[in-house]
Amino acid sequence: MGAAAATRPHCSGHNPRMTDPASPREVIRPLLRARQVREFTEQPLTDDQLAAITDVARWTGSSRNTQPWRFVVIRDPDTISRLEAAGLPQTRALKTATAVVAIVLPVDPDRTVSHAYDDGRAAERMLIAAGMLGVGAGIAWVRPDVLPAVREILELPGDRMIRTLVALGHPTDEARKPKSPPGEARLPREQSIFRERLPAD
Repeated sequence: MGAAAATRPHCSGHNPRMTDPASPREVIRPLLRARQVREFTEQPLTDDQLAAITDVARWTGSSRNTQPWRFVVIRDPDTISRLEAAGLPQTRALKTATAVVAIVLPVDPDRTVSHAYDDGRAAERMLIAAGMLGVGAGIAWVRPDVLPAVREILELPGDRMIRTLVALGHPTDEARKPKSPPGEARLPREQSIFRERLPAD
């Protein structure tokens, strides 16, 4: 091997920013900063912002890559208001949302657990995507007793269901404020992360 070849980087196209980050924690900061938002301003999201968030949703992994969900983007204020009223208190984040994404799933008793898992993954990724775009998202739960009303409002067929509504918008100044004092939003690391075994109480 020649001297020039011996001194070349192991991989072509070496990018120090990608391979030599300041720290792993800085790289994952958008994940650590992801949070629920339930109060929004009147400023609507742009079409590009909504397209980006829903693209993240549709590219989410799913059990066996079945991709069971369909995503309904709702911007009509009257429809959002009706959904919010039907599902209170779990739907309170919709009160000031300027857009909502309904995660629609097939009714399949044999896939209840895997569909719930896929549903949660898509919802959380939309929340993270919203934060990365500088906007906000709140995850609202549709209770079983509320589902018939939601079906009627969105004209869903009987073989489809919704468990999760993702409220979207620009957070208010109040919503941006931390809800817990610094260092108290999560259990200390030594109380939640362990090596090899969970210690006895």
